Amino acid sequence: MPQTNCKLPVPELKQDLATLRRTLAYHLNFTVAKDQAAVQNRDWLTVFAHTVRDYLVDRWMETTRRYYQQDVRRVYYLSMEFLLGRALVNNLLNLGLYAQCQELLAELGLELDEVGAMESDPALGNGGLGRLAACFLDSLSTLDLPGYGYGIRYEYGLFYQRIKDGEQFEQPDNWLRYENPWEIARPEVLYPVRFGGRLVEYHDEQGQLHHDWTDTDDIMAMAYDMPIAGYGGKTVNTLRLWAAKSSRSFNLQCFNQGEYLRAVEDKTHSENLVKVLYPDDTTEKGKELRLRQEYFFVSATIHDVIRRYLSTHQDIRGLPEKIAIQLNDTHPALAIPELMRQFLDRFKLDWNTAWDMTTRICSYTNHTLLPEALETWSVPLFERLLPRHLRIIYDINWQFLQQVKHQFPGDTALMQRVSLIDESQGKRIRMGHLAVVGSHKINGVAALHTQLMKSTIFADFERLMPGKIVNKTNGITPRRWLNETNPALTELINQRIAGNWLRHLDKLTDLQKLADDSRFQADFRNVKQLNKNHLAHYIAQRLGLKINPEALFDVHIKRIHEYKRQLLNVLHLITRYNRIRENPEGDFVPRVAIFGGKAAPGYVAAKRIIKLINDVADVINNDPLMQERLKVVFLPNYDVSSAQRLIPAADLSEQISTAGTEASGTGNMKLSLNGALTIGTLDGANVEIREEVGADNIFIFGLTSDAILQLKHQGYNPWRHYQDNPELHQVLDMIRNGYFNPEQPDRFRAVFDNMTLDGDPFFLLADYADYIACQDQVDALYRQPAAWTRKAILNVAHMGKFSSDRTITEYAQEIWKVIPSL
Repeated sequence: MPQTNCKLPVPELKQDLATLRRTLAYHLNFTVAKDQAAVQNRDWLTVFAHTVRDYLVDRWMETTRRYYQQDVRRVYYLSMEFLLGRALVNNLLNLGLYAQCQELLAELGLELDEVGAMESDPALGNGGLGRLAACFLDSLSTLDLPGYGYGIRYEYGLFYQRIKDGEQFEQPDNWLRYENPWEIARPEVLYPVRFGGRLVEYHDEQGQLHHDWTDTDDIMAMAYDMPIAGYGGKTVNTLRLWAAKSSRSFNLQCFNQGEYLRAVEDKTHSENLVKVLYPDDTTEKGKELRLRQEYFFVSATIHDVIRRYLSTHQDIRGLPEKIAIQLNDTHPALAIPELMRQFLDRFKLDWNTAWDMTTRICSYTNHTLLPEALETWSVPLFERLLPRHLRIIYDINWQFLQQVKHQFPGDTALMQRVSLIDESQGKRIRMGHLAVVGSHKINGVAALHTQLMKSTIFADFERLMPGKIVNKTNGITPRRWLNETNPALTELINQRIAGNWLRHLDKLTDLQKLADDSRFQADFRNVKQLNKNHLAHYIAQRLGLKINPEALFDVHIKRIHEYKRQLLNVLHLITRYNRIRENPEGDFVPRVAIFGGKAAPGYVAAKRIIKLINDVADVINNDPLMQERLKVVFLPNYDVSSAQRLIPAADLSEQISTAGTEASGTGNMKLSLNGALTIGTLDGANVEIREEVGADNIFIFGLTSDAILQLKHQGYNPWRHYQDNPELHQVLDMIRNGYFNPEQPDRFRAVFDNMTLDGDPFFLLADYADYIACQDQVDALYRQPAAWTRKAILNVAHMGKFSSDRTITEYAQEIWKVIPSL
């Protein structure tokens, strides 16, 4: 990404260049152990990373001491994903060491860009869930809040995406090949995690029933810590990730008998647990591995949380006064029965006390309105792996249903709907229900999402527990997504806004008065063009595809999923292609459509969409009639670093999910913050973005969530749209008849069938005409540079609400009851 020599408004560490040189020399000699003449860029990355880590560690240790001295209340953020992005530049900016290190590298004849690019993106997440968690960690530290992240140290992450013949192929993402210079192994922090076994019931002298979980198969969880620096560097919090280790790592007897594979069988079996994020759960073994992963990280975390508390406190009953646990989606929901197990079996508390403590500690963030996306686990699998937790869940369910029965006597249907056990098709545990019942607060992540939670998937719980479901609209950290990602725009803003706007993003409203300033508009356009030039150069280098940097850059970057409707974008591009072919002399606004995103390995329909995008791109990009008027790009292996290249260069942000399906989205916020205009539906946070930037400064189209519910009720007939709209008819026929893949003419027949014969479940055809008309409005505005730029400036100016600092402040004050440690 482009860099500028801007002075960033952050309190800088008082370190002179001489001190930094000595630290660098130390790590050159004693960390990489090479003479300077033999050092390569990757070695310089290691040297600089360890140098920066030294400064982090000083503040990290001071932060930890401060927390213990003040006996603070801590928040623990449990997430299966933390999509952090590269750390070197981010840490330099947050610590105020960027300028000094840039100068040192220049003395060595090196560019910070080149050295930083050697760093691997940590493969610890997939999409918005993990990136949100990373933004929240940044804000927790920046706001001096005592917070810890807990997750899994995946060896290979989700996967590395390669595109071959237009299709996605998954390869291991070996991000730890050159080790992670930011992490510190904690071999002394080791906990047994138990699976399987059996329950033994017994009564104590007072006649109280107890359970002993015995004959278990244990795996050891070992901690790896990463420092998370806040902006200004005062507070450095901890992200603790768990690696799996065998309790019996090497069988010497088998080895000596020549059975070499059996000698390490236990070690291999244990460490397979954390090889990949989200193993393919289309098989029973995949489901089992995923459940094992979730309990593994939850169990180790709860052990660690209790250990830390007991190191300075004696009475476990005081735990709810000192900790809060946030469950990021349903993946960590096993924390609820695990806490109960600890309180009941280890500390011998009575049920009511244990349950009161658990519910006071836990809160749950929901991230989906799709019922099929709420996790469920089959009871037989659960019983085999976690028999004690199944018994606890049964007891929680019985107690809860007694309350429901008391509130609404005789309403059997209600009891069936809210039961933690779904018995409609074999017994399954509803993890979303467990998270709702076992938490004191449940939050949605956008106003519309929260409203729909209350009226759809959790309507019964809203009726039973009014006020328990609240909204906390997502946010993003401007330190990563503007200061680091778009230094040219950061410098431009610094020239016009006084004060520390990177910590107080609402100060961006000062840009509003510059929206009509012709000089500022010109500077703003120059920044955007600089970023577009850099992206065009990168695409040419990586893909060998030349694109027009003067064209409108239309960016659609997110996980590939049917509800996110990348397919609707493809329908528009084919329509645009047809219009150019039918009128080759016409005056069309040049456009480059850029896609990025991964499909889950077992998600056949999503992988088919990737193939269609690439086949459409192949036809369009090789059609001489298109010239530079239309290009389509699919950028493989979309990750945080890719996003940091794409987002500053985007003119148009595609946020076109079916209304009522996207919980919030954060890509919409990042793109708007960097001066892209949004085309989208009234879904997720798009609704609130429109409220902030103004309806005139966003392109909104399509059915609302209420209209879609009404259409479902009336009966939706997508075939009518196919028959009545000639342009749509032509586009769908081209897809069905193999225009984009003549060698396999039936390749995309399933795409056509899904949108017509199979009912078009995500309402693409219903929104098609309005989407095309809205894209025509985009073209018309882009022909007016001053008007377009004015709207882009106003988007940046009104992004203050969408800082993750605001979101975390609301969590801290209203859910966690955590205060800053100063």
